[in-house]
Amino acid sequence: MSATVPTTEPSSFRAGDLLAWTKSLSDYPANAGWALSYTLINATSKITINASAAGADFSVSVPAATTAPYTAGSYQWAARVTKALEIYTVATGIIDILPDIAIATTFDFRSHAKTMLEAIEAAFAGKASSTQLELETNGRRIRSFSPAEMILWRSFYRAEVAKEAQAETLARTGINPRRIGVRFVRA
Repeated sequence: MSATVPTTEPSSFRAGDLLAWTKSLSDYPANAGWALSYTLINATSKITINASAAGADFSVSVPAATTAPYTAGSYQWAARVTKALEIYTVATGIIDILPDIAIATTFDFRSHAKTMLEAIEAAFAGKASSTQLELETNGRRIRSFSPAEMILWRSFYRAEVAKEAQAETLARTGINPRRIGVRFVRA
């Protein structure tokens, strides 16, 4: 049984997995000579993906062996069509490349907010490791925070971790944990 190929660019994918989707561009059909390419870029990496013609549509298929060495991170992407001297950007977005956990020996899956909150709370308890004390936020190391700054940053990161937990609950269950349901019953 084969999987259905998506018709939009993914918001994320895992390095080492097949990356595939189709794209329909009625103003720039592949069978009229248009070519489609994607550029993914961040501060450390740049990836170029060329689509192939599939009738009037475009097919993007990047084998798992090609995505395996992709560096995990968040990338800005741009889709551009070209035909002779004409070049147009037709879409942009953000895509997250997740690490290939099949080949990783270790990986910290905690978010930045959770990592910082745990480090700040460990510093409050006097149990922070030297690695935790060297973590930076806003250009300063936790080691150099005053007690008042620690309290402010702890409050900030607690709120961020709570937002992440709510977003995860919503994504997993479809239920917004911030929405309170009230039911009135006749007595």
